Amino acid sequence: MVLTAREQALLLELTQVLSSSLDLTEVLARAQGTLAQLLPCDYAALCVSRPERPGDYEWMGLGAPGILFAHYPELATVNLVRDSDTLSRKELKRSLLYLRCRELGLPLEHVMAVLLDLRQDWHGGFTLYREHALPFSEREQALLEDLTPYLTNTVRNCRLFGNEATRGDLLDALFRHQGAECVVMDPPEHEKLRTPGATELLRRWYPEELKANDARLPQELREHLAHLRAPGTKRALGMDTWTRSGAKHDLKVTFVELPEQRGSRPWGLVLQECSRAIPMPEPWRQKLSRREAEVVEGVLSNWTNETIAEDLGLTLNTVKTHLRNIFPKLGIESRTDLLYQAAWRQKPG
Repeated sequence: MVLTAREQALLLELTQVLSSSLDLTEVLARAQGTLAQLLPCDYAALCVSRPERPGDYEWMGLGAPGILFAHYPELATVNLVRDSDTLSRKELKRSLLYLRCRELGLPLEHVMAVLLDLRQDWHGGFTLYREHALPFSEREQALLEDLTPYLTNTVRNCRLFGNEATRGDLLDALFRHQGAECVVMDPPEHEKLRTPGATELLRRWYPEELKANDARLPQELREHLAHLRAPGTKRALGMDTWTRSGAKHDLKVTFVELPEQRGSRPWGLVLQECSRAIPMPEPWRQKLSRREAEVVEGVLSNWTNETIAEDLGLTLNTVKTHLRNIFPKLGIESRTDLLYQAAWRQKPG
């Protein structure tokens, strides 16, 4: 879709506002006026899941009445989002949702929503509401989809660093962030901060490149940062995450555009070494011998039989024999089924 000059200017203004703070409430308040110009609506709302309380959501409204949040679980059960192509105006007026909304003082006519980042340990949604009969257009839907990666990044960044940043300087918050190493860049090349373990982590993953100068950011990370910062770059979901795969682990690098600091706009690179393994369900471990459990752990790490054999000091045929014995013990038909069943058992509830 080709944007008009006005749409381009409003999108640019919105993307800048969305990275202007690590306080989500503050960011949404700043974005409300510009959003209303780009996507006219009567009100909007953002909901974000609480990882510590599955099924519970934190709601933030952009002009949305509190009664909407209080009664949302009830309204959601009767399908809040209407598809104007499948429900006529006459049918809509007779629907349970339409009648219930009016009883509550919510004369909703049209709703447009997007999901936000189901791949993380949180998920959410952003919804626009209209109380008049003009439906959202396909162009408005496309504009909201263009905005979705920025909304997702904003929520993620605020979840990662917001609480820490309120206690002091942002760079100190990054330095204290648990479970990851950080490098903060003042693009294009100036480095502002590096946590103690960042150099050793990068040296493990880029041994040849950093042999001569381990104080420099690896070239592929510098190039990806330059691409993200390039004028006119259209963000896509996942574009701000770089993954380098190893034999047993991945290096995940998350690029975080940070609020302006003393006249410059720094970027944080959050470095995490991640195992690809799916945790083994405890009931399985009780059914297997110690060696069989080790073989299953290898499969759940997405290792080949050859890698499992090398890691455990077994022959390839022994690994295959173990797998043939393991499947019937667990009531599983194949290697693919084992991965699926293990992942499914990790879901909450």
